[in-house]
Amino acid sequence: MKKENYTISAYTENNIGLLNRISSIFSKRHINLDSLTTSVSEIKDVYRFTIVVQVTEDQARKLVGQIEKQIEVIKAFYHKDEETIFQETALFKMASKLLFEDREIQLVIKEHIAHIVTVTPEYFVLEKTGSRQEVELLYDRLEPYGLMQFVRSGRIAITKDKMHISKILENFSIASS
Repeated sequence: MKKENYTISAYTENNIGLLNRISSIFSKRHINLDSLTTSVSEIKDVYRFTIVVQVTEDQARKLVGQIEKQIEVIKAFYHKDEETIFQETALFKMASKLLFEDREIQLVIKEHIAHIVTVTPEYFVLEKTGSRQEVELLYDRLEPYGLMQFVRSGRIAITKDKMHISKILENFSIASS
């Protein structure tokens, strides 16, 4: 079977140690995480792990099964890239003199639809939201000018189709009230 990118979404309670237990599921199987993001979900007191891995569909199915065995996990799903809408965000910190003295930087910012977040006499910060490839393209363009700092988020994703988790999460929310 062919390995592909899969986005695994796990809806959970917010308990200490859960991240460690979930990550150990992947490390025991020698599967590298391409991306990991955690956040609150659309339901009060329910959190969402968004994990990107490159595995076969059979492996994705087994990983979801193992994740769901954790007591705090309400439900987990896996999706192929074409079944989701996803983005990443990156911040680039650069010397302010580049912004004011090099017209090329301004063109790169405009061409890549990046946004200036802040400008000080010493530095400016750019924000780019888009696919990993879009962020990497901007990185490649800016890196020769000298990056003071760079950080990129993990993938955030929502499904194109309605997820049937909503009713389960609503019931969980009512039960925990």
